[in-house]
Amino acid sequence: MFRSLMVANRGEIAVRVFRTARRMGLRCIAVHSEADAGAMHVAMADEAIAIGPAAAAESYLRIERIIEAARRTGAEAIHPGYGFLSENPAFAEACAAAGIAFVGPGPAAMRAMGGKAAAKALMEKAGVPLVPGYHGAAQDPGLLAAEASRIGYPVLIKASAGGGGRGMRVVADAAAFVEALAGAQREASASFGDAQVLVERYLTRPRHIEVQVLADTHGTTLALSTRDCSIQRRHQKIVEEAPAPFISDAMRTGIEAAAVAAARAVGYVNAGTIEFIAEDDAFFFMEMNTRLQVEHPVTEAVTGLDLVEWQLRIAAGEALPFTTAPAVTGHAVEVRLCAEDPRAGWRPSTGRLSRFVMPDGEGVRVDTGVREGDSVTPHYDSMIAKIIAHGGTRGDAIARLRAALAATRVEGVATNLDALAAILAHAGFAEAAPTTGFIAAHEDVVLAPPPPAPTRALIAAAVAVLVAERDAEGGAGPWCRHDGWRLFGRARRTLTLRAGDRPVTLAIAYGPAAWEITLDGATHNVSAEAGPPMRVRIDDARYVADCSLRDGSVGVTLPGQGSWRIAVEDALTPASGDLAGDDRIASPIPGRVAAVLCVAGDAVTRGQVLVVIEAMKTELRIAAPVDGTVARVDVAAGDQVEEGMELVKLEAATASAPG
Repeated sequence: MFRSLMVANRGEIAVRVFRTARRMGLRCIAVHSEADAGAMHVAMADEAIAIGPAAAAESYLRIERIIEAARRTGAEAIHPGYGFLSENPAFAEACAAAGIAFVGPGPAAMRAMGGKAAAKALMEKAGVPLVPGYHGAAQDPGLLAAEASRIGYPVLIKASAGGGGRGMRVVADAAAFVEALAGAQREASASFGDAQVLVERYLTRPRHIEVQVLADTHGTTLALSTRDCSIQRRHQKIVEEAPAPFISDAMRTGIEAAAVAAARAVGYVNAGTIEFIAEDDAFFFMEMNTRLQVEHPVTEAVTGLDLVEWQLRIAAGEALPFTTAPAVTGHAVEVRLCAEDPRAGWRPSTGRLSRFVMPDGEGVRVDTGVREGDSVTPHYDSMIAKIIAHGGTRGDAIARLRAALAATRVEGVATNLDALAAILAHAGFAEAAPTTGFIAAHEDVVLAPPPPAPTRALIAAAVAVLVAERDAEGGAGPWCRHDGWRLFGRARRTLTLRAGDRPVTLAIAYGPAAWEITLDGATHNVSAEAGPPMRVRIDDARYVADCSLRDGSVGVTLPGQGSWRIAVEDALTPASGDLAGDDRIASPIPGRVAAVLCVAGDAVTRGQVLVVIEAMKTELRIAAPVDGTVARVDVAAGDQVEEGMELVKLEAATASAPG
């Protein structure tokens, strides 16, 4: 076994690998960009080396810098994590040339499975079923359009060189094909350095089912259960579970056998995943991920294996001690907690994690690479944590995971926490086989705004403000106190809160140990016990309220009822509103301009995409808010932009006067 291990990655996966490596007694070595100098994985390592600027292309994707860092630190092995260089055969070859063990498959297997088109041709020879489509090398747009018509709409355009939903477009008809092809090729080129795509029939009720495989250098190849990863947004997984539910024993046996055949066809070694798309009882090969998957913890939970440990042991030449897969025990479900705003088109969110409280308890696991106080930047993926629950049955696992999400607190960035909770609570997930169209089909529930803040939440927010004022440090003497003390009588004041668009005014009378708070014409006797969480008493009712103050607002969570962000209005601050009118189109997030699709003088219509911003591995398509004419374009492809920076100036069209 190796004595030292470098992880050529960052964030959650680097932390995850280090935990196993440390348990195995290995010296842990991290690499980091300038943006990650204070990151959790750096703090956890025994040694860390800076490898370049924040942009991944100048740091985590620079093979020569990582190899040099390994030489300097004496790393005997490198684990690539997932993403970045994990499926890059040139990186595996560079490790071998430097005498460093690569924890993953050999470069030949990567090349065989790295291109979707070539992989599908190989799988066809191995007898693995394929979705009807075009997987050729010719990329003429006219040819691809003709192939799409031959296959029959709807079709799916997919980047041949990568995954994760990037370079992927669903096309409903021939009229939309050319624009969708251009977008997919542009995104594929930016993400993987290869614009080649393939075109396949788009199944209308598909499920995404995959098989974890583990193979050693001694001839053993095993299928370690199935996983269902059908719940996706922007073609990227956010809920995964093992084993895949609602499939027959015959289908499970068949799909596991196909996965083993696929791995053996390329002489695969180490951990990998064979992904299938399924509809009814039919399944078709989709792709192979020649690396560890984000969702590997659900397989670990039901098999009892540490997949990272076996990756390391296989890379060191050890044989698997079992020739059949371990029996599956119970069920596990994982959600990806991401810094994004689901109600704004799943737009990524950046900022400082002013509060970050993860759940724990029996059967609950959290994998994360951030801590409270860390910043979520636009440079990397939006996932900030994975929350996993394991139970005796699928129902048990879902119930545990719902309780874990209810105990999760994240402030400082927008997250998909509410959407994840809504998915787990939906009968269409709990009681039936979900498809990849689940979110689109249930958008009204998954993306529903929170209910109006109840009286309890409003009073809790007011009490949080009053307690913070009372406990604030000041000068000596009664004149510096903030508890409403008066020489004669009771102090009175009003406090205006805003819950969503609703302004609420509370009249407050201070007492020696409590307050009288009048809201909506009713007066309540209110007191509080310090937390967290705070315990509030309203008249004869006592309840728990988890409150936190930040930037002039109060986050309030009432367990089992919901969470709200309630603003504290300042009479000297003007009412909030849009910072820009319809004529000013600004970037909603820091990022890089991937494409500019207009020039000054263009007549554009409402909804027409004018600029594409790339941030956090996502393309944001910035559209015209109204019909009009482009007066000015302030950016070019490749520019770095900050949040709020103007991209395009638009002259709105004026309605014609009635004749």
